[in-house]
Amino acid sequence: MSYGAWAVDPTLLLMGAVLLAALSGLPLLLKPLSPVPAQRLSVLLIILATIAGLVGAISSLLSNSSTSYLISLPLPFGPHILALDPLSALFVIPILLVACSCSIYSLGYWPADHHPRTIRKISIFFGLLVAALLWVLVARSVGLFLIGWEIMALTAYFVLTTNDDEAEVRTAGSLYMICTHTGTLALFGLFSLLASATGSFQLPATASLDGTAPFATAVLLLALLGFGLKAGIMPLHIWLPSAHANAPSHISAIMSGVILKIGIYGLVRTLSCFSTVPLWWGVTILTLGVISGVVGVAFAIGQHDLKRLLAYHSIENIGIIYIGIGVALIGASNGSNLLILLGMGGALLHVINHALFKALLFLGAGSIIHAIGTREIDRMGGLLRRMPWTAFFFLIGAVAICGLPPLNGFVSELLIYLGLFNGAMQGNGAAAVALAAPFLALVGGLAVACFVKVFGVVFLGTARTDQAARAHEAGSSMKLPMALLALVCITIGLLPALVAPLLDAAVTAWRPGLAVSELRLAVAAPLGWVTLLGLALLAAIALFYRISQRRSSDPTSETWGCGYLAPTSRMQYSSSSFAEMLIKLFSGILRPHSHLPEISGSFPASSRFESHLPETVLERIYLPFLVWANEKLTPLRHLQHGHLHLYILYTLLTLIALLAIPL
Repeated sequence: MSYGAWAVDPTLLLMGAVLLAALSGLPLLLKPLSPVPAQRLSVLLIILATIAGLVGAISSLLSNSSTSYLISLPLPFGPHILALDPLSALFVIPILLVACSCSIYSLGYWPADHHPRTIRKISIFFGLLVAALLWVLVARSVGLFLIGWEIMALTAYFVLTTNDDEAEVRTAGSLYMICTHTGTLALFGLFSLLASATGSFQLPATASLDGTAPFATAVLLLALLGFGLKAGIMPLHIWLPSAHANAPSHISAIMSGVILKIGIYGLVRTLSCFSTVPLWWGVTILTLGVISGVVGVAFAIGQHDLKRLLAYHSIENIGIIYIGIGVALIGASNGSNLLILLGMGGALLHVINHALFKALLFLGAGSIIHAIGTREIDRMGGLLRRMPWTAFFFLIGAVAICGLPPLNGFVSELLIYLGLFNGAMQGNGAAAVALAAPFLALVGGLAVACFVKVFGVVFLGTARTDQAARAHEAGSSMKLPMALLALVCITIGLLPALVAPLLDAAVTAWRPGLAVSELRLAVAAPLGWVTLLGLALLAAIALFYRISQRRSSDPTSETWGCGYLAPTSRMQYSSSSFAEMLIKLFSGILRPHSHLPEISGSFPASSRFESHLPETVLERIYLPFLVWANEKLTPLRHLQHGHLHLYILYTLLTLIALLAIPL
């Protein structure tokens, strides 16, 4: 029998993955099973969902085809359609790879026998979260999309607030919930405008709308607000640092790795509805990307909390993705297929890459926190000898996120650079594109400085506390997922041509009619020799180091401590001292707070120095505005008096007003 007779529809495979993920928490509700085997069975169901979903997604990408199903449901905003096309399928890959890795990781990081109070909550809502993420990708009607979007928002809140007995966690959860529902409100307006333009509550399958029409501007602004709040683009990022820092580390990995990307997916899907794109759309998104990239990495450099530092790097990388999308839109407005291919291809590849290396970094951070019990970078140190595998995997993620060869972050950023270089030499918007290139280079340089600081303070030197001195390597269930993610990062970096067909299919699904061979050549041609040069450089450095070590006759000793006879761990560089110069350069934006010690006399008493960066956008803009609005709106509180009959009257008057408005 032919293969076609045995083949399973990719959409059906993905719906099977949705069902398996949604049911993965069920074993923990079954009384005959004890929590430990129930957790293992839950992880097994996530693994099966990953296999089914990846097979469906990759087959859809390789065949460059899409399938859809009409579902009869008594819900508004229909007819209800589920479909999988190459654009959705590309986003499925990072979701399932990261979800599977985080699920396996939880066996060692969040074991059922050590967390009896929270294991059911986190496992059940984790599975529902993964199912909702996949559901959003296949929903082609407004009703199904919003249902999946709301389930995703609620389940993310519950896994984020797993440790709900801590006030800081509850505050982070509340801020997240406010932001996500503000974004959902914007999506109602967005979909209403699209429905009024198309006459249907289905998401347009082809680029059929005019981007120069007046309603299109409102659509773009609502999309930037609704999806930008989910993606964490600056200045809509205010929920992100506290949420990523206070969630369990494997939940931080999935929030940063894939939940943010659903915001990117929503924006890209919305933009695909328009056949004509004004130039200012691309310039606007490009500018937002530059701001988010530069300011995000600047905030990351000054952080003392390891997970909060990684959270700000998520904002930076979302900015890089926006830069790629902006290049693609400028190409669309100029009629340049090459810019569309390079910009959107680089952006979509960076969606995958960021999900992989950021999940790897958060899992590495989780292993460190699991061993030491703190997120403070200055309480770590000397972990390379005690946690060599974690250090190695973290280093892989650090090199990848800095966009250095020969890892995957370099591949996607190079595509965006090629788009910027080509866009700077042709068409309208060349000046904006040309200015973006040095800013992207600045982002890369600052990222390198930040992770040199992180790796040096956390893994090198000597232990700064007793907890760091007693640290231990993570167990196999925590190392295996990190190894898987590191392997995929290395594979994409060394063999980028493997992902070229997948990108071709996804980009042409976003903009039909493109010459896909251009992207394949753009990926394969320059990266072949660049990757080889990177590997040759690494091999030369390693060889030089080994030769110098063999020739050296100097005895091994402690690092020179400025002449002190008895140096201590407190004399090492701290995260503050390492980043001080860079923080001063960006002090106008970052507004750092320093508490200087008071030193007087020849024999001063003990004193302390403290420094930290405030959440400038939240504390200097949003919160003062909310305080002002609360004061101004105080008279309206008289409407809330608790009298039910008056509330009914308000409802009646509202209905009368709506009926009186002409359609």
